[in-house]
Amino acid sequence: MPENPLAFALGLLVVGAPVALFAILGLASLLLSKPLSERTIARCVQSSIVVGLIASVSMLVVMLTWGDTQIPMPIGNWVDVETPVLHAHYHFVFKFEFDRLSIPFVILTYLLCGTVSAFANRYMHREHGFNRFFVLYSLFLVGMVTTSLAGTVETLFSGWELVGLSSALLVAFFHERPAPATNGLHVWVIYRFSDAALLMASIVMHHMKFEGDFDRLVTGEWPFATAPLESNEALFVGLLLLIAAMGKSAMVPFSGWLPRAMEGPTPSSAVFYGALSVHLGAFLLLRFYPLLLLSATLRGIVISVGLATALFATFAGEVQTDIKSALSFASLAQVGLIFVEIGSGWEYAPYLALVHILGHACLRTLQFLRAPTLLHDYRVMEDAIGERLPRFTGAWLSHAPDSVKTWYYRLALERGYLDAFLNEWIVHPVLFLLKKCDSLERAWTRFLASPTPSSPPPSDTGATLEEML
Repeated sequence: MPENPLAFALGLLVVGAPVALFAILGLASLLLSKPLSERTIARCVQSSIVVGLIASVSMLVVMLTWGDTQIPMPIGNWVDVETPVLHAHYHFVFKFEFDRLSIPFVILTYLLCGTVSAFANRYMHREHGFNRFFVLYSLFLVGMVTTSLAGTVETLFSGWELVGLSSALLVAFFHERPAPATNGLHVWVIYRFSDAALLMASIVMHHMKFEGDFDRLVTGEWPFATAPLESNEALFVGLLLLIAAMGKSAMVPFSGWLPRAMEGPTPSSAVFYGALSVHLGAFLLLRFYPLLLLSATLRGIVISVGLATALFATFAGEVQTDIKSALSFASLAQVGLIFVEIGSGWEYAPYLALVHILGHACLRTLQFLRAPTLLHDYRVMEDAIGERLPRFTGAWLSHAPDSVKTWYYRLALERGYLDAFLNEWIVHPVLFLLKKCDSLERAWTRFLASPTPSSPPPSDTGATLEEML
């Protein structure tokens, strides 16, 4: 328990408010024959977010008043293993920590989730899956708060998984149609790939330092902390973290799944791929920023990934035919620039990237929620002037030959063939492996259920063996 009881109580409210919301909505869905009414669900969501937001802002005021830059809130040891052979002590601590990075991000989470939930109350009105949407939405809120306030690798991984699970389920929200279910599964497989990289990074850090506590992995306060690692160790761990960040934030070459994620409802698209979830990769790199400072090679790779993604998102977004996909690629271009800022290694780059994340998330949320009425306004303007609104292309493209324009357009329309790349090399192999495992499991179950030669034959001889099996 921290020395300041007030801070500890506020911390419990920040973490406990979304957990209580998920518990109430989830248990009501499981135990009650009839789900809660829309008005009751809306009031529960509103109350939880207001309590969490007030507690988060109060925590910030407490930290500024008492001059605390870090307030840890350990929940307890979940695993405690002594290894005399290696002279090491492994322990997994579930811990939250309030600092200069986590406080702004958790306040942003509550602000945008509250805004989007207020919009969703009307947008999802009388929708068949209204209750299911807010159950998954509350799960996403739990994951975002857990990830933002994580003080250990294990805590961060738990929140990271909850965000991925809720994102994939909301992409497949309209499961009565085949496309959302297929695209949700596609997104889930890509998330599995990036999550495996994060899990491997946590295992490597445990082997290096025998624990995953951020305060033990780095020395000092964010962002000016230092990591007691060698340059090659920082490069290896940093590359694994970068792969995890690239998969979660749809960086090149994982950008192909982003348009598929637009199958979900507009409120989930706004908060996931315009505001919060798409920035989690940048948040992960900011959390482990001291590792980047130890390796110039790692910083160069981060900059290259960011620039490649920004360029790809710019040219792919120009040919999108629906506004949600166009906004998602515009968001992706800005996230690529945020990666460049993080990899620059400038002294104040973490603050610049954090401010960029906060401003960009708010702007994209407004644009996503404004998108339906914006299309209506565009039609009104076009009807008023009697023609289509002009579209502006790059100066170099206007002077390019027709063959170059055609090649450029087709490459952009196919989104750089990154979706085909992900299908061929990641999604299809993983699904093929899972189907084979399912076939083996079914065959083994049939083998165990088949009668042995010594057992008496079944009394019903009218059915064939295949029918009985």
